[in-house]
Amino acid sequence: MLPLRIIWLLSLIAPATFAQDATAIIRKADERAKGKSSFATFTIQVIRPNWKREIKMKSWTKGNDLAMLLVTSPVKDKGIVYLKRKKEVWNWIPSIERTIKLPPSMMSQSWMGTDFTNDDLVKEASIAEDYRHSIVGDSVIDERDSYKILLLPKPESAVVWGKVLMWVDKKDNIIMYAEYYDEDGGMVNSLRTYDIKMLGGRLLPARMEMIPAAKKNNKTVFIYNELQFDKPIDDNFFTSQNMPRLQ
Repeated sequence: MLPLRIIWLLSLIAPATFAQDATAIIRKADERAKGKSSFATFTIQVIRPNWKREIKMKSWTKGNDLAMLLVTSPVKDKGIVYLKRKKEVWNWIPSIERTIKLPPSMMSQSWMGTDFTNDDLVKEASIAEDYRHSIVGDSVIDERDSYKILLLPKPESAVVWGKVLMWVDKKDNIIMYAEYYDEDGGMVNSLRTYDIKMLGGRLLPARMEMIPAAKKNNKTVFIYNELQFDKPIDDNFFTSQNMPRLQ
């Protein structure tokens, strides 16, 4: 039998180790989807009970701090650009030829009428850096054994969600499913991923669906058309001066 002092020490160490493992899993899942840099083209479908619309975009990212998104269609939205530099986000609107800095309060709002928030698209918050992580269970999703991980905001983090639950594939560190909750504990959105295949040399879901909990038969579908990783992008690409020049 182990001495009581050793049992007590193990009881202190085990939760810390478990939390560290959960953070490592989330970090690997996050890095798998981003790389050192990335370029992507994708389609977003907004589906409602009586109508449907489609948005096409390009995106460039570098590390956790730099991102640029360009709307390429439909015609009425073509040329709209979002820029993220660290924790600051700007929006270029070609119809009025103005660049607007988005305040943190806007990050929780709907992005262009979709079920994604502004934060979902430009990722001002980092799931690896702005939350504490713990493994709270496991499940099988689409025949993949997955960790169930609880994400709670760090006290100093300005984030959209009161908590997030993520199910991450144990073998390939792919986010299979996620639930997003407000500060009162009510579920706002759920995210489901599909069509896992090689994209840019990595195994990733090519299709994701964001479904609002309180709006029946509403969803937004995100589909990758092209994805490239780790090609050089100069930091000077990610500037407000470059936003009107993008094509």
